[in-house]
Amino acid sequence: MSSTSSSRNSSQPLPERPDTPCVAVCSTTFDDICRGCGRTVDEVAQWVFMDVEQREVVWQRILAQGYPRRNT
Repeated sequence: MSSTSSSRNSSQPLPERPDTPCVAVCSTTFDDICRGCGRTVDEVAQWVFMDVEQREVVWQRILAQGYPRRNT
């Protein structure tokens, strides 16, 4: 594990998050990014194997990009 993740543990707790960013609007029709949750195909496949810190990195990126979102 990198020193960045271990220093993250000692500085402040990670925010509370749902178990998954999935919003049941799964579509990667045009590229490798889900239009519902914003994760890549690999991130979706690996989500259950990621540790909390790895998931938080994904959460921060998708939230910054305006995900997760539902089609309205």
